[in-house]
Amino acid sequence: MLLESQRNHLQQTETSDTSHANSCYRVGELFSGAGGLSLGGHLASIGSSGFRHIWVNDIDPDSCRTISENLSIPPEHVYCCPVESLDMSELKRVDGMAFGFPCNDFSVVGERQGIQGKFGGLYRWCVKALQTLQPTFFVAENVGGMASSGKKRDMDRILTELGSAGYEIHPHLYRFEKYGIPQARHRIIIVGFLRTLRIDFHPPQPSPNVVMATCRDALKDIPIDAPNHEFARQTSRVVERLNHIKPGQNAFTANIPENLRLKMRSGAKISQIYKRLKPDAPAYTVTGSGGGGTHIYHWKEPRSLTNRERARLQTFPDNYRFFGSRESVRKQIGMAVPPLGAKIIFTAVLRTLLEHDIAPL
Repeated sequence: MLLESQRNHLQQTETSDTSHANSCYRVGELFSGAGGLSLGGHLASIGSSGFRHIWVNDIDPDSCRTISENLSIPPEHVYCCPVESLDMSELKRVDGMAFGFPCNDFSVVGERQGIQGKFGGLYRWCVKALQTLQPTFFVAENVGGMASSGKKRDMDRILTELGSAGYEIHPHLYRFEKYGIPQARHRIIIVGFLRTLRIDFHPPQPSPNVVMATCRDALKDIPIDAPNHEFARQTSRVVERLNHIKPGQNAFTANIPENLRLKMRSGAKISQIYKRLKPDAPAYTVTGSGGGGTHIYHWKEPRSLTNRERARLQTFPDNYRFFGSRESVRKQIGMAVPPLGAKIIFTAVLRTLLEHDIAPL
């Protein structure tokens, strides 16, 4: 389901006076997750031109099944393995690549070990893929916290290494709620084009005509039989606590009786623990991990959201089915790029390719 404001904005991104009629650019993706970035690429189009993923890679079996079945990517082209085990030279050549390299070590809610962490250094495999395959363009995504991790030194190093593979780099911090996405989600998207093409890419800017998408609109009219729409059981204690928390408040800012309070800690007033949504505003950031109290809570009903409701806030359509356990699905949804946000970026990339008369392989 698309919000009306999203439809209006996205339709503006699909019109062009370019003369290309049938250009299908082939894409490969590392760290694809459940396919938010991939779906955004598939949704982007100008005339009869667009993108098609021909192979993807991720380490998580549930995510691999999700992306394979929803985007009709044959299982033999879904490399479900650690990126370190891929032989880049055997991957099919593509016009573009996408990367959602792991954000754990750059996230403001993680340990922030940066490129020295277990996951932070995995971006180097993206660099290796670019060096080996030399696609025309790439689109890479990571959390906004990457810009401040290690006092920006980590991001500078990542940009330098991506550029050293032969690309002109165009990083931009997107605040997706400004683009009609019903969620305050801030992500750095790096677009790169082969330096030899001399392309000056301009990141798409929010349209002044976009109406703010709200939680109320995003979560309305979900079919009861929609996939991944199972309601979690709430304990009586959680229900009682939520009844004292108003929309927009969390477990520390609400006036809660002593027997229901959680232990106070530094910075708790900005915590998302047991935080209830505001119905007439975008949601706070949907996350894929965390213990009790981090599952996002309805503004009216004393309960956590279902995974389908989280998927709605991430702009996945209702027919996009996620596979795996409830917690696995929650992780897949929370780690994804909002597909309609990714669509805006891929449409800008597509327009740039067509305007520069760059034909697909």
